[in-house]
Parts: sequence; structure tokens; C-alpha cells
Amino acid sequence: MYTAKSLPFVLTTFFAIVVFLVGSPQTVFAAGAISEGFAIGEALPEWIGWAIVVGLGAVFAVIISIEVKIEERYLGVNQTSEMFNTAGRTIKTGLTAAAIVSAWTWAATLLQSSTVAYQYGISGPFWYAAGASIQVLLFGILAIELKRKAPNAHTFLEIIRARFGDGSHKVFLVFALMTNMIVTAMLLLGGSAVVNGLTGMDISLAAFLIPVGVMIYTLVGGLKATFVADYMHTIIIFVVILTFVAAVYFNTDITGGVEGMYEKLVAAADLRPIEGNAAGAFLTMASIGGLMFGIINIVGNFGTVFVDQAYWQRAIAAKPSSTVKGFLLGGACWFAIPFTLATTMGLTAVALDVDLTPAQVQLGLVVPAAATALMGEVGAIMVLTMLFMAVTSAGSAELIAVSSLITYDIYRTYKNPNASGKQLVKVSRITIVGFGLGMGGLAVILLHMGLSLGFVYLAMGIIIGAAVIPIALTILWRRTNRVAATLGAIIGLMVAVTTWVSVAASLPEFGGEINLASLGHNYSMLFGNIAGILTGGAITIFGSLAAKTEFDWADLKKKITLVELSEAESAEITENEETLKKAFKFSLTGGGIMTLVLIIAWPMPLIAAGVVFDIMAYSIWVGISVIWVSIASFFIIFLPIIEARKGIAQVFSGQKSVAETSRGDKN
Repeated sequence: MYTAKSLPFVLTTFFAIVVFLVGSPQTVFAAGAISEGFAIGEALPEWIGWAIVVGLGAVFAVIISIEVKIEERYLGVNQTSEMFNTAGRTIKTGLTAAAIVSAWTWAATLLQSSTVAYQYGISGPFWYAAGASIQVLLFGILAIELKRKAPNAHTFLEIIRARFGDGSHKVFLVFALMTNMIVTAMLLLGGSAVVNGLTGMDISLAAFLIPVGVMIYTLVGGLKATFVADYMHTIIIFVVILTFVAAVYFNTDITGGVEGMYEKLVAAADLRPIEGNAAGAFLTMASIGGLMFGIINIVGNFGTVFVDQAYWQRAIAAKPSSTVKGFLLGGACWFAIPFTLATTMGLTAVALDVDLTPAQVQLGLVVPAAATALMGEVGAIMVLTMLFMAVTSAGSAELIAVSSLITYDIYRTYKNPNASGKQLVKVSRITIVGFGLGMGGLAVILLHMGLSLGFVYLAMGIIIGAAVIPIALTILWRRTNRVAATLGAIIGLMVAVTTWVSVAASLPEFGGEINLASLGHNYSMLFGNIAGILTGGAITIFGSLAAKTEFDWADLKKKITLVELSEAESAEITENEETLKKAFKFSLTGGGIMTLVLIIAWPMPLIAAGVVFDIMAYSIWVGISVIWVSIASFFIIFLPIIEARKGIAQVFSGQKSVAETSRGDKN
């Protein structure tokens, strides 16, 4: 049951908005003088901020909690510890893809992508989308290997402990929790900054209140509740993006449509040429700054996928036959969100000469300012709603991820190895409340330190990138050595931070001073990110080759045990080895080809040729973005409904299923 009752209303509302926007003059919504500067807190009255942060959060908490209870009543879902933390390991392709799209759609996806569009032109949105899609596409390889080699795992750290023991387990647990803290910080930094920027609501209060609704439905339904929330939130995000597309390209009163946008962007390049871009143009992929950002983006986001329990949890929750398809579809659909939104709204801010200070740009206020300039209060409310959906859905993924780490990798591992299912669910819920309240406190601390969304986003690879290759090789390579993998992560982190600080101190424009400005410079971030991931990988690979140790994969199935799962449920999640091998080959081929297309075949010829787009090329580029987001919207909205049609029919018919008692329920 995937909120089918709400779907007609959502779609009807969307089409009504689109028709209204296309058929009405945009001057009805225009905010006034576009180039007079974006004033913090003046786009919307403060009560709207409270209505969305508190009111909308409460509405979603109630709706999703009711949906979870309906599943329990009519579909026989039994809220065991396995169901709470793994969603029963039976999630199908459509909902897996929607959950991946939602978990990967951070505040940064909506804000930072448009920031780099404003800074570098069309190369910014492309490198944001491509540089953060390939990790999800390639993660499908790890996901299917997890299904093959460790089908009973609840967290990726259980695999590390089974292979390497307690010492390595604790080291990588620190990296995992740092990842969750970084991602959570970015979510709330971006979310609270936009709420404050549009409504004037106190930024600290916004940071504390945003997670409250998420805590409620995650407490009730666990991982499955976050999947349902992901689905609903992703629909709204796609609806808003499609509405902005209609407003910019089809209603021509302010932007002039595709042709008007082209003329304005050419004129903007004459007034404010971009240093390092071919001919100083916004409409070129030949951008030094854009390419540097792309490299930083690729390296950093490997860390926030491969080291983030949230993505391993989605792999664990998916049916084996749906795992690879879900990750490939999710990665392809997610690409459309930053690519289309930033190509549309980031460049609209440039075309309409929206006046933003550098500090406002780094806070991620390009999209809110552009939407306000384009559509007045309507645009500001849509951005606020879209951002709230992104922050809360990704936040719920982080909540349940941290909950699983604390429950299985600390409580069950070190404190109570014989814990019953009820005890594990209790610990999970306590963790959700504790981390949910702590999320806001962390964001407030970072805000008072002067750290922006942009700074944290670029620095994340420096902090966690060294663990990427050691973790990947733990599930992929039987020769990965315990000492080599552990030292690779630790030394890689030290090298990354040292390189980051050293490069910042060597930059002549800062006179050798180490501060937020020098540390946030592209060169400092670039070399720090690269140093971390390469050092961690090199030490792990060469150290393992020298050690000549081998691991028996069969040991993972013996050492990682389930807590509660019925015989029928066990049979449902079991897949034969031949099917899993075919899925592995498909993940290698599909993920590999899509990765090569996105980072080599598509951008490199345009960069090498130094092409500056003419009106025809720009029209094709816009057309690609619009078609891609339209197809992605169709799959994400309708595929989960199609796959859940039997359950939906059962609920509407009033028939009830009886949940089978799971092993471990007697504890």
C-alpha cells in the first residue's frame, strides 16, 4: 500500500498548477524589482515558515503513521525488529528506486546544484548531477554482492566485523557515524538557511523543529515508514520541478522562454564573464571551475554513498531480484533532479540578474531568490515546500541508518549479543529520538562556527573519502587484508587533512593564513579530496597484495545472524546463486556503461572542443533536461503503484492477512 489514495489529488493539483502557470501572465506573481538584491526574510511572512516546518511536518507524520497501521491491519505486516530495521527485505524495484532518489535528494541537491550553475554556468548542473549519480549506479554492484555474500546483514559494519574483528569494526563505525553527522548537518544547514532566508524564521529554531515530524513516523514504522515517506516526498519534488520548467520555458512573460533565456544568458556573460570558462560564457561545458567542482563532487560523494549506512540499508531492504534494477533506475532518475532544476532555476537567477551576495550564494539561496523573482510568493512557497520534502525524507533515511548502527553494531555487538527482537526495537526507537534531537543541535553549532552548506559539501570527501575503497573491497575482494584496510582508512584521513591544510596555507591570495576562506578554496578542497581517496585505496590494495591473505565468503553467512524472521519470510528473500550472479553481471555492465557515458562520452568532447552553445545547442540541452525529468517523474510516480497493486486492491476490498509469527518473537 503506497499512498494510492493521495496520488490522484497530487497529480490533479500538479496539472492544475501547470495549466494555470502556462496560461497566466507571470507578472501576476512577479516579486518586483529583480536586481535590487535579495533581502533575507522578506519574501514570505514568518507564519508560513512555521506552517511548513511544524504544520506540514505534522500532517506527513500523521498520514504516514496511518499508512503504516493500515499495512499492519490489512496486509499482515508484523512490526518485528527485522521489519523495523530492514523493511522485511522485500521492497520491490519501484519503491527501492524512489527511496534512493529521495535519500540522495539532499538540501544540497536542490541548493548547491543551482549555486554552481550560478557560478560556472551549464557545466555546474551537469557535473553536480553526473558527479553524484555514478556512485549510486556503481553502488548497485556492492548491493548485489551483499545479497550474495551476506544476505543476513543489517549493516555494512557487520560485514567488516565478520571479516576483520572488533578493532577494525570500531574504526569504520567512527567513519560511518561521521558520515551520518555530515549528511545530517548539510540537510539542516541548507534547510534552516532557506527557511530563514525566505520567511525570517529563526534559523536555530528551524534547525531544531525540522526533524520533529520525521522522528514521529520513523518511530512508528521504522524503515518501511521512511520508504513510504520517500515516495510521497519525491512525488512533490518532481511536481515542483516540472512546474518551474513550465514557468521558465513555456510561459514567456518574464524569461522569454528558451530563446529569451539564451539571449539573457549571452548578455549576462558580456556583463559578468566567468573566469576559466570558454569565452567567459555561461553556456559552455569548457569550464575550469566547473570541472574542478566535478572532480571534488565525484570524490566526495563516493564517501557519502559507500560509507553511509542509509544506502546499504536500502540494498538490504530490497528484494534480491529488485536490488540492481532499483539502484540503476534510482540513479538514472535522480540525475534529472539537480540537472533539470539547476539548469532551469540556477540559470534563471543569472538571466534575471538576481543580485546575491557571495555569502547568500554559499548559503544556497540561488533557487529561493530565482523562484521569488520569477513567481513571487508562489515561487517562494514552492521552493520552501520542495526543500522541506528533501530535508525530511533524506533526514528520515539518516535517522534509521544511525538507529541501525547503534542497535546492531553497538548494543547487539558489545552490550547484549542475545538481545530479543523487542529489545532491539526499543533501542532503535530510543536512538531515533536521541539523534533526532541532536540533529538540530549539531546544525546550530556549525552555523555559529560560520560553516555554510557549500563549505561542508565540498569538505565531506576529505573527512570520509579514505574509507571508500577499503569498505568496497571488503565485500568485493577476498584478499582484502584487515590491517591494510584499517590503516588505509586512518592514514588516508590524516593525509587528506594534511594536504587540505597545507594547500590552504600555500595559496598566495590568502598570505599563508589558514581560515575558512583558504580552506574553502577550490584548490584546497580538490587536493584534499583526491589525496584522501587515493591514499586509502593505495594502502589497502598494495598492503593486501603483500599480505597474501584470503577470506572464505561462506563465513559471512555463519557469523551474521538474523533475529526475527518467519520461515515464509526467509523463503521469500532467498534467491538462487545463478540469479544473483546474473544480477551482478548486469550491475557491472549497466553501472559501468552509464558511468562512462556520464563522465567521459558526454562531457569530454564538449570540453575538449571548447564549444560555446548557440541557440540550437542550448535548445537541445534544455530539451534533454525536460524530457529526462518527465520520464523520471513517470517511473517514480507510477511504478511503485503498479508493483503494489495487489496490496492496494486487498486494502480496498477490506480483506485482512494474518501475520505469521516470526522466529524470535517469543523472546
